Amino acid sequence: MIDRYLLRYFLAVIDCGSFSKAAKQLNVAQPTLSVGIGKLERLLGASLFQRTSKRVHITDAGSRLAAHARRIENEFNLAEAAVVDMRPARALRLGVISTYPMSEIADTIKAVKRSAAVERLEIIPGNERELLQRLSRGQVDAALTIVRHDSDRFTADPLFTEHYALAIPRGHPLADRATIAAEDLSDNTMIVRRHCEVLAETSRHFTERGVRPFFAFRGTNDEQILALVQAGLGITVMPASYSMKGVVRPRLAGFNLQRQIGILYAGHADHFQHAASPMLEAIRSRYSRAK
Repeated sequence: MIDRYLLRYFLAVIDCGSFSKAAKQLNVAQPTLSVGIGKLERLLGASLFQRTSKRVHITDAGSRLAAHARRIENEFNLAEAAVVDMRPARALRLGVISTYPMSEIADTIKAVKRSAAVERLEIIPGNERELLQRLSRGQVDAALTIVRHDSDRFTADPLFTEHYALAIPRGHPLADRATIAAEDLSDNTMIVRRHCEVLAETSRHFTERGVRPFFAFRGTNDEQILALVQAGLGITVMPASYSMKGVVRPRLAGFNLQRQIGILYAGHADHFQHAASPMLEAIRSRYSRAK
């Protein structure tokens, strides 16, 4: 039989990323935690972590156990609360892809805060690959991210599809056009969004049309990049959901890539938990009204 404390040790190592940090969080000696993890591995007959001198990596067996361990720990908490007639504070660890406007998340949080709903919310940003890893390991409960055709490892709730468009300052000579050809931007300074999921395709689109611009800035913070576009430093390509006063968003002629944004749910939380989350419901309602 697997004791609860072994699963708590296991989850702490995943969440903290190391045995030493997990031991400190649990207020136990590191050797005690290591012995506990070893006991759990013997009980299961599988290695849960790959230990190196620098980092601890979860194994495939560990990833499969993580979702079940989260669900078991959640049920323990619910059972304890029921016995003492307490309602546990609802909590949501929400991953958000780094190429989604954080201003949209902020607006949704404001709407939730104005309601009577109570939820402890943790926002965890990351790129697409990082969020998928966190979902599989149970480090987030849900993720607002790109939904792809091969995302069937997780329950998905598609919300909207959007295109990519240029971002140029309102005073730009071509700002009044609805669509702009890459060739018309050959003498423009550009800004590179280094974390963009279609960066390679964007670069190819311009180079195939003989456009090899000077790059004034390379960054990963889209709010900063929009501010630089607004200031007139350069232009860029980004998802259509981004907006800022003083920045216009014309289409890039012939660049027809799209992405589907939705919510992916981790396996450790059931459908009723997803449905009861005020934040997830607010996100779903926001885009159902926009359709």
